[in-house]
Amino acid sequence: MAAEVSSPAGRAASADVPAPFTCPVCLEVFEKPIKVKCGHVFCTVCLQECLKPKIPVCGVCRSSLTPGIRALDLEKQIETTETTCRGCNQKMYLSKMRVHAASCSKYQNYVMEGIKAATRDQPPHTRDVPNRYTFPCPYCSEKNFDQEGLVEHCRKCHSMDTRQVVCPICAAMPWGDPNYMSANFMEHIHRRHRFSYDTFVDYDADEDAMMNEAVLRSLVDN
Repeated sequence: MAAEVSSPAGRAASADVPAPFTCPVCLEVFEKPIKVKCGHVFCTVCLQECLKPKIPVCGVCRSSLTPGIRALDLEKQIETTETTCRGCNQKMYLSKMRVHAASCSKYQNYVMEGIKAATRDQPPHTRDVPNRYTFPCPYCSEKNFDQEGLVEHCRKCHSMDTRQVVCPICAAMPWGDPNYMSANFMEHIHRRHRFSYDTFVDYDADEDAMMNEAVLRSLVDN
């Protein structure tokens, strides 16, 4: 039985592999698949990595993770299911796909073209987020200060102003309260805003992307 998918993926050994045969950790054809208590399946090596934390959880459903049992039925399907390399059109069993994909230059070119096409066709990603790079003065009508500029402006022009105001820097942050009034704004900005948040915080980073990157790096580092 031939197994094909219509869309190329970002990992060489998964682009032509149906989801039931793809490990959710390495995104390649299962190698010595293990089925865990929650019902999800992982490669043996991938599961060993997932079990390393003190409190391991399933990477798919986040339930408690324990050593599973060999998925012999799935392993048999992988050994008997055929697929065709989209690069060189060679037919093979899924169990041979990992090795072939690593050495087939035509297949690797096919995958890279798919990645380029997916990136090119992706619509612009816009989000309704506050401006976190320039700020208005809370005391006067001056605008478009960066964080250091706002601190310097307030120090020079409003150091004696005792009015309670909302800190525009804090209000623009994901954790900020736009209604909180600082009792002593001048002391606040000198204590809280001696450095720029954007030096340390990536406001535009996608949470899922960061999590995937952290998982991949942890696997490499181990």
